[in-house]
Amino acid sequence: MKINVDKFKARYKKFRLKDYWTTYNSKVDSKSEGKELLDDNIGELAQLQDKLYAYDRYALLLIFQGMDAAGKDGAIKHVMSGLNPQGVQVFSFKQPSAEEMDHDYLWRINKSLPERGRIGIFNRSHYEDVLIVRVHDLLKKRKLPQHLVTKNIWKERFKQIRNFEEYLFKNGIVTIKFFLNISEEEQKKRFMKRLEEESKNWKFSASDIEERKHWDEYQKCFEDAIDNTSTEYAPWYIIPADKKWFARLLISEIIVNEMNKLKLDYPKLSDEQIKMLDVYKDKLLKEDS
Repeated sequence: MKINVDKFKARYKKFRLKDYWTTYNSKVDSKSEGKELLDDNIGELAQLQDKLYAYDRYALLLIFQGMDAAGKDGAIKHVMSGLNPQGVQVFSFKQPSAEEMDHDYLWRINKSLPERGRIGIFNRSHYEDVLIVRVHDLLKKRKLPQHLVTKNIWKERFKQIRNFEEYLFKNGIVTIKFFLNISEEEQKKRFMKRLEEESKNWKFSASDIEERKHWDEYQKCFEDAIDNTSTEYAPWYIIPADKKWFARLLISEIIVNEMNKLKLDYPKLSDEQIKMLDVYKDKLLKEDS
């Protein structure tokens, strides 16, 4: 492996975003080299996905969070480009529907979890309920009994999320969380590109400018969330996102690394089953005679 992925894993205590890069190349010398390495990882991911499906004991859950224009959509598109779409489930969590608002905040997450043998991808996730809900004081829209909305509610939610992700881990759902760490300057450049290039105009929303005004608040909420929920069983990886090509390469490297830890393999046939293969082969050959 070219990249030491452990240096991008969030520490479990005293996490601070300022201690992590927004731009970083590691030992990869160029964008073209990064593309070659990404292609290699995509090929390996395809093989690992095949084993994951055949092994049928684990599911993989990939969570992508970050500021607007951090590159979540592009990372998902490029890193997962070589996978069998039948074994991948992608969900983008936007503003909750009326039905979802009448349930607990993990309800829509629970019903979107991947089955065994499959890869689930969350573009945003249950973390929205400790991010945008916190920044914009949207708890009242959750229809919670007022006596439950205390000064400790965020600590309580972090504990709930840790417990939920531990439950997933103990049921064979391996969770990997990516925070795409973009700088404020790079976000501005990407917004300008959306405004100036006709093919990208559709990506821009007036809300992008409004949300940008809350940059510092979002950074603090991300920091608090990662600090309280990065665990051994569901780690956060802080991805330098100013260079899209490197972010995609690093994400692919982390997924390959984590999947290899699972020791996935194809099911082993018994001696009797192996013997029967020749019998079946003979039957098929006799069809031609």
